[in-house]
Amino acid sequence: MPEGSGLEGETSGITEEDTDEEEEEEEAEKYAFPELDSQIRQAIAEYGAVFPRLNFSSPKDAAWILPPGSPMKCTSPADVYLLLKSSDFTIHDLNRTNVFDGCSDGDSSAPYDLELVLRKWYSIDRSRECRCFVRDNNLIGITQRDMNFYEFWNDASTQTRIINTVKSIWNDTIKPKWKGGDHYVFDLLLTRDLTRAHIVDFNPYASRTDPLLFTYEELWKSFIHGQARDAPLLKVIDSRAHPAANSNVPANQHNMIPFEALSLASGRDLEEFSHIWQEEVRKSAVGDDE
Repeated sequence: MPEGSGLEGETSGITEEDTDEEEEEEEAEKYAFPELDSQIRQAIAEYGAVFPRLNFSSPKDAAWILPPGSPMKCTSPADVYLLLKSSDFTIHDLNRTNVFDGCSDGDSSAPYDLELVLRKWYSIDRSRECRCFVRDNNLIGITQRDMNFYEFWNDASTQTRIINTVKSIWNDTIKPKWKGGDHYVFDLLLTRDLTRAHIVDFNPYASRTDPLLFTYEELWKSFIHGQARDAPLLKVIDSRAHPAANSNVPANQHNMIPFEALSLASGRDLEEFSHIWQEEVRKSAVGDDE
């Protein structure tokens, strides 16, 4: 982590006994961003805690690296750096050439300034989040975001209320002001009474945006056949036995494995990977002893 990015007043924990050993080791390259640290601390002082993102992507795939009870809750610059450094998602925003892939009027030569965005962190009820799909300026699909079974999502009157709320938010707030093209995806957090909603995020209508309970082929077919002409299709997890709710695989599990392990495993069976991995560990241990 960059020097000085931890909690204010936090000590390094290095004792005098460690000093002699460290002096014998080759000095590692160090980094410090005092101006950025100061700006992050100001935001934290104002909001209490923040969660970070870049222009388009948040490091939610690295949320596991911070305490699970408060995912993505940052109380120091070090927390912000740790999330960004551990994320694969945010790498997308670093690539000027590919950052507008999937956008109809994308131009890789257009000016693009990378931004760090700090939003106020607060705990939300994931069960009330939904993802909404717009095609040719038509709201065609709504799906719950959290892949667990919730009884209220399966009540017919509740489903009607949710559809009406989403349509109202889209018609009154989003559609008149949206200038980003005719195809897009937006996420909402519904209020407890399900009659209002907070806009969480916008995403491109493209394969890199997870369609969750839909597939893009399914959305396209429903659109061309006019199935969502009067009301968008609503997809929910309708039982505890639903495949999406029955999966024990954690979200973004690919980012919980060292990149080196993924590289070594490419195209190999378990026995071959195990042998190569043990050999790499042995070589590393020998290198450390030298």
